[in-house]
Amino acid sequence: MKKKLVISMIAFLFLFTTAVSVASAATVNYHQSLVHKTGAMAYEHTKYLSEKIGSRVTGTEGEAKAKEYVKQQFERMGYATEVQPFSFIRRGVSYDSANVVAYKQGKSDKQVIVGAHYDSVAAGKGTDDNASGVGVMLEVAEVLSKIKTPYSIVFIAFGAEEGGLNGSKYYAKQMSAEEIASTVGMINLDSLAVGDKMYVHGSAGDAGFMREQALNIAEKKKLDIGINPGLNPDYPAGTTGDWSDHAPFNSLGIPFAYFESTNWEIDDMDGYTQTEKHGGVWHTKNDTLAFIESEYPGRIQERLSTYSQVLTELLKFMDKTSTSK
Repeated sequence: MKKKLVISMIAFLFLFTTAVSVASAATVNYHQSLVHKTGAMAYEHTKYLSEKIGSRVTGTEGEAKAKEYVKQQFERMGYATEVQPFSFIRRGVSYDSANVVAYKQGKSDKQVIVGAHYDSVAAGKGTDDNASGVGVMLEVAEVLSKIKTPYSIVFIAFGAEEGGLNGSKYYAKQMSAEEIASTVGMINLDSLAVGDKMYVHGSAGDAGFMREQALNIAEKKKLDIGINPGLNPDYPAGTTGDWSDHAPFNSLGIPFAYFESTNWEIDDMDGYTQTEKHGGVWHTKNDTLAFIESEYPGRIQERLSTYSQVLTELLKFMDKTSTSK
């Protein structure tokens, strides 16, 4: 377990201002070297999205508030930010949603996409699925905001992931052939807070370079991230299924890495059952901050800290040509 968060420090991290009908932006003052180690800011974003906004079902006021919150955060950090609206039809009903896209110029015009969906299902408050992924993405974006990275980074908060990966599918569909060719990889953050184990999955073969580099970083920092052990023959070791926002990019031939917390060693060994103690928490009434912290003390802090550290280092030093330790 990582060091406990210092309450007095966290109290000064966020100063919330109220806005009518939308989630207010959090003003964050912090020392970068502290935050990216502790995951404190990722925790505060996770808490705000899940507790202050709550359920973020596609097409509802909650999803709209979350979209505005993420947009405000990226703009506060100084990123060029745009909202990409889209519509889709599901079971004869039309829905409106949007992606929030923030761009960071790197040393190269080649780019890495980092994505996490901000919507949730109606049950619970979507703390694990997926306020946690958005929290880590926002913390890493903050830490890297003044750091030159090897590749340019496109941070995307996807709308309407639940029920069809609608946001990521829309974004991928809009990519030009030139943009696809210039995309080194896509990193997906989904459900990071509650699972028994921490994982990084990736593309097969040499296209799995981001997974391998993430594992090398975790090993050097003595962080407990592993891979799907391949106990289920449908999912070879180190790989995963196509049920999250990496899938549309994978279908374009873009290498991916996918961070998640679950347990690939129980039940059907397909990664769906997250915990031995309570089974799957996602998509249930138990997906709340209160439940997770009560039943798994310290887990969410450790998870957010670990993923934030590894993702920050991966984006700072990513090298498509090398996976050596």
